[in-house]
Amino acid sequence: MISVLLNWLYIAVTSFLTGFGLCALVRRMVGCRVRDIGCIMAMGLMAVTVYAQVFSLFGGVGAAANLVLAAVCLAVAAAGRRQIAALLSEAWADKGAVWKAVMALSVVIWCFCTSRGYMHYDSDLYHAQSIRWIEEYGVVKGLGNIHVRFAYNSSFFALSALYSMKFLTGHSLHAVNGFVALLLWAKVLPLFSRGRKGDGRTLVTRFARLGAFYYLTVIYSDVVSPASDYVIMCVVFFIVIKWLELLEREEDSAAPYALLCVAGVYAVSLKLTAGLILILTAKPLLMLVRERRWRDIGVYLAMGAVTIAPWFARTLLLSGYLLYPFPALDLFGVDWKMDAAAAALDAAEIKTWGRGLNNAALVELPISEWFPGWFQGSLPAIGKLLVLADMVCLLLFVILLVRRPGRRKGAGTNRLAGGQLLVLAAVAASYLFWQFSAPLLRYGYAYVLLVVMITAGIACDILCDIFIKYFHKRQKRDMIRKTAVLLGAFALWAFSAVKLVSLVRYCCGEAAKPMYVWQQEYGSYALECYEVEGVTFYYPVSGDRTGYDAFPSIPRQIPIAMRGESVAEGFRSRQEE
Repeated sequence: MISVLLNWLYIAVTSFLTGFGLCALVRRMVGCRVRDIGCIMAMGLMAVTVYAQVFSLFGGVGAAANLVLAAVCLAVAAAGRRQIAALLSEAWADKGAVWKAVMALSVVIWCFCTSRGYMHYDSDLYHAQSIRWIEEYGVVKGLGNIHVRFAYNSSFFALSALYSMKFLTGHSLHAVNGFVALLLWAKVLPLFSRGRKGDGRTLVTRFARLGAFYYLTVIYSDVVSPASDYVIMCVVFFIVIKWLELLEREEDSAAPYALLCVAGVYAVSLKLTAGLILILTAKPLLMLVRERRWRDIGVYLAMGAVTIAPWFARTLLLSGYLLYPFPALDLFGVDWKMDAAAAALDAAEIKTWGRGLNNAALVELPISEWFPGWFQGSLPAIGKLLVLADMVCLLLFVILLVRRPGRRKGAGTNRLAGGQLLVLAAVAASYLFWQFSAPLLRYGYAYVLLVVMITAGIACDILCDIFIKYFHKRQKRDMIRKTAVLLGAFALWAFSAVKLVSLVRYCCGEAAKPMYVWQQEYGSYALECYEVEGVTFYYPVSGDRTGYDAFPSIPRQIPIAMRGESVAEGFRSRQEE
């Protein structure tokens, strides 16, 4: 726990200072001022992720990368010390004693959960080795040729390598997922408050926060793993909740929405399947076009390009393709290109595994044939309920599009309802993409929950409006709204009590593990080795997992073709004989 807490302190300081410097630059370019500490840290994490990817193009992401980052942060701190002090003082004074106590307890709980728990199967299969490759060499050409999973280029692995601190501690820490979960938890906390100005006009934001709260109660035992599935779901929740907050506050500037769209581009670099969240770009783009702010459009496009360009470059170097695993998009004739058949087989395996088929030959089965078995065999009970609810919500979404709520009311209400429907369209499209491609629940938990929660929030608002129209006195209208919120609060507290019992049981079961100083390590396995041109490669005696320590390691012994005399020069494709 101590190592996790110190690691988080370093992540918090560097992400905040980087975010503060980025916010100052954004303010100069587009006039948008960001003062929310959580948003500043989130922007900083985005910038640090881009930095780690760029650094990996030139060498290993370790001591040198952290020294450069620390130097930049010190420069930002020196240049903006007065503004930083004023911002932090204002944020501290703005929070009550209860909030501070709850956040302090939250840090301890999430730190405990991040120090131990379930190490995801894929983490010992390829996450750990992917991070190790980035720590040691940065990016290696054709790395996917020795294991197709190494071509899965999540920018999260570069961020994890930057903050692993192996060069300093001798332990490769993997605490970033827990830190991101803590940031999302800070966005969920207003769910338990009475609500502030601009955060109680509708119930939709509260329902979205409730979805995030439920998701966090699902993953608290898993955040010890550096799996990209958890961070991408947290980022999607963060974007959607912040977007709904802006709508409720009637934000009339395109800048905050456009910045959240840049965050959507960042989400794509974490996991390609998040691409449909960019449907949200329709709102700021329309606002900027109406105002003829062509320069601002160019600035935001440049920010998006800078965010995604290092990810494209890394994918090309790792696999030979601009997007992996999509071998049909073959634009570059490089000698380290992965075999197209292997890439296609990998894509098929992802889909069939998600559908519960476990046979790549069945990838072309129509949904009518694989859906019943997937629904019965691959989903837990709560997952089945959520998927059934999503199907109903999709029908309600179509009805809402035809009879949009609030369109006969004031312009502000109309904009609010239309903006909420745009968010629902983005998460519904993301859900449908997940459902028809690789519907493993952990790949799309945020979409599954948000479709239900946003639809439920809109429906509750409509029901409140139906009751309210029969009352003409302001006091009674407010009473109905407060009653609805109060009933929801009682249900939430009951649900929270159940989850709290589950958390206490989990903590009691994990308390005996001696992870109070160092974080739980990756798994260790019995390995064998063989040499290729003087380089020793390790592979497991049984199974396919190798963990972190033995490096370089792969799931099984295969013929390896090297591009040069060292592994730093990369690998070429070679078919097994």
